[in-house]
Amino acid sequence: MPLTPDLLLDLCTALAIGLLIGAERGWSARSTRDERLTAGLRTYGLLGLLGGLGLLLGQTLGIGVWIALLLAVSALIITTYITGLRRDPDQGITSEIALLLTFLLGSLALADARLLAAGCAVVVALLLRLKEPLHRALHRLSAEELGAALKLLFISLVLLPVLPNQGYGPWQLFNPYVLWWMVVALSAMGFAAYVAVRLVGARHGLLLTAVLGSLVSSTATTLLLARLQRRELQALLSAGLLLTSALMFPRVLLEVAVFNPALVAPLLVPALACLGGYLAGALYWWWRSGHEVASGSEPLFKNPCELGAALRFALLLALILLLVEVAHRQLGAPGVYLVALFAGVADVDAIALSLARSAQGELDSTVAVQGIAIAAASNSLFKALLILLAGGRALALRTLPWIVASLLLGGLLLIGS
Repeated sequence: MPLTPDLLLDLCTALAIGLLIGAERGWSARSTRDERLTAGLRTYGLLGLLGGLGLLLGQTLGIGVWIALLLAVSALIITTYITGLRRDPDQGITSEIALLLTFLLGSLALADARLLAAGCAVVVALLLRLKEPLHRALHRLSAEELGAALKLLFISLVLLPVLPNQGYGPWQLFNPYVLWWMVVALSAMGFAAYVAVRLVGARHGLLLTAVLGSLVSSTATTLLLARLQRRELQALLSAGLLLTSALMFPRVLLEVAVFNPALVAPLLVPALACLGGYLAGALYWWWRSGHEVASGSEPLFKNPCELGAALRFALLLALILLLVEVAHRQLGAPGVYLVALFAGVADVDAIALSLARSAQGELDSTVAVQGIAIAAASNSLFKALLILLAGGRALALRTLPWIVASLLLGGLLLIGS
C-alpha cells in the first residue's frame, strides 16, 4: 500500500490520539510511582498507533488480523489489571477502559473517520479530566433530582421517538410528536436551570436566582421572590423581580423562532423595548440596593421534570390549540385575542407556542403576533398582581411603574409597526 499524504496524516492522528489520552492519564497519576502506573504517555501513544496499523494490516491481509490484535490487546489489559489488583484491591478500571478506547480510536482514524476519531479522543480526555467535578456534582444531587433526570430521559428518549408525527382530531390539529417535543424542550430547559441553581447555591445572590429561575417559570420565580418580603432587601428584591420578568420576552421570542420564524420580525422590536424597560428598572434598583445582603435567598423551586407536570402541560397545550382554532373559526380575530388574554395569565409559553403553530396553517400571522403580545402583557400584569398580593405595597410601588411603562412602550411600537 503506497504511503500517501492522507495515509500519513491518518497514522499521525492515531498517534496523537494516544498521546492526548496518555497525557491526561499521566498528569492525573503524576504523584504515583512509575512502577505502579498501568501505562504511561508512551504506552498510550504506541497503543493508538498500533490500533491504526492493525486496521491497516486488516485492510490488507484480512479483518481477522485486526480482530486478533484486539483480542491480544484486551488480554494484555486484563492481565495488567489483575496484576494491579494484587497491589491495590481498590483499584478502578478507568485507565484500562481508556487503553482499550485508545486502540479502538487509533483504528477508527484509519477507517476514513479521522475527524470523528480525533473528536472522540478529545471527549474521552475531557471526561477523564472532569472526574473530581463530576463526582462532586453527583454527590450534591438528591435522590429526587436524579429521579427527575431519569424521567426527563424517559420522556425524551423513550416516549418521543415512538409518538406518531401526524395530525389527529378536528382540523388535524393534534400532532402527538410536536406536542410532546414542546414538552420535552421546555422540561429540559427548566431542569437545566433547576440543577444549575441547586449546584451554585444562594451565595451568588438574588439576581442569579432570578435569571436561572426565569427559565423554569418566571411566574413561579416572581411568587418566590415576592414572598420573601424582607424590608432590608426591598431594592434587591425589586431588581430580581424585574429581571425575572424581563427574561420572559427573549424566552418567548426563542420559542416562536423555533416553531415559526416568520413571526419573529414583527415581535422583535416591541419585545426588545419591553426587555429594555424591565432591565432599566432592574439596573436602577440594583444600583439603589447598595450593600444589601441577600441572605436566606436559597431558591426553592419544585422539581421541573415531574412527569405529571409535563402531562398537564401537554393537555393545556392541546386545549389551547383547540380553543384558538374554534375561536378563530367562530369569532374571527377577536376570539383569538380573548383566548390569548385569559391563557396568558396561566402560561404564556403554551399560548405563544399554540399561536405560532396555528399561524403555520389558516390563522393569520398578524392575528398570531397580536395574540402573543396580548398573552405576554396579560402574564406581565398578572405577575404585577402577584407582587402586590404576596410582596405588599412597597414592592408593588417599586416595580409597577417600570412594568406599566415597558408594556405601554412595547404596545405602542407594536401598533405603529
